[in-house]
Amino acid sequence: MARRSVADIEKIWSNVEGVKKLSDRAVGVGPFGIGLDGLLTWIPVVGTVYSVGAAGWLLIQAGRAKATPSTLMRMVGYLGLDSATTAVGEVIPFAPDVVDFFFPGHLMAAKVLQKDIESTHWVEASEREARASGEHDRHVADMRRNPKLRRIVYLHD
Repeated sequence: MARRSVADIEKIWSNVEGVKKLSDRAVGVGPFGIGLDGLLTWIPVVGTVYSVGAAGWLLIQAGRAKATPSTLMRMVGYLGLDSATTAVGEVIPFAPDVVDFFFPGHLMAAKVLQKDIESTHWVEASEREARASGEHDRHVADMRRNPKLRRIVYLHD
């Protein structure tokens, strides 16, 4: 497996931003937005496939970005609710479609992941190497100086 870099994490953040806009903010109207997720929900099966596919892709990106368990749980909650409303549409016509049209589950999950990425001090080394060289203490000090950072992730672990 290739070692990850900070550039890889930035690429994940950017890709998640793209899905966020495509799914729930392709067209913005004031504080509201409409995207593919809301539009495709009116087409049987296609909306479900898109919703579940985009949700799975976001969760894969969270795994690649080493998201915290609490971030993953929040994402699963938002995405599960979003996908469930789409799937229930097969039983109760229109009501779930209306909910899915206005519920920005992909947007909310993407924001949670992006916030997790932004609150992490990324280090292109392994923790063992950093501790052996004394760099770990410097990384901890850097993290403590910045109130936005909550954790350190070593990308080569």
